[in-house]
Amino acid sequence: MGKGKSDKKNSKKKYSGASRPSREFNFYSFAWRFAASLLLVLVTYNPTPYSYTAWLITGEEAESLGPEHFVTGVVLMIGWVILLAATQRSLGFLGLILGGSLLGGMVWLLVDVGVLNVDTVTSASWVGLICLAALLAVGLSWSHVWRRLTGQFEVDDGDS
Repeated sequence: MGKGKSDKKNSKKKYSGASRPSREFNFYSFAWRFAASLLLVLVTYNPTPYSYTAWLITGEEAESLGPEHFVTGVVLMIGWVILLAATQRSLGFLGLILGGSLLGGMVWLLVDVGVLNVDTVTSASWVGLICLAALLAVGLSWSHVWRRLTGQFEVDDGDS
């Protein structure tokens, strides 16, 4: 026979709202967002010969740029557009400025107390790239954090 009213109510209660594990936001949720952001940032550029930027420069110097460079660049561009758009929508311009200022201040503090060394361009580049990835991860996570802090959902008004 078909489902009764009580079966429908129980199935709705069982999977509704924030009680679903897939909808919970926790440390691991943030860690995945940070890892994805860090991967995008470091694949695009890092101060080693193993990045898209270095691969592109090497290909241009050897006059061997090909479709693989183009397709990889487009894939990276898509990733950047998605992460930057989500971060900008979530944090806004002021949030980006404040988040960047906070990260810069934390780096300054860690350098000042001797925990972090940025004496070389390479070490400063790594710190900057990690801070950029952290800012992107916070932007991707902010709506979840905001909901936890205030109980309010962020809703887009639509593209204007």
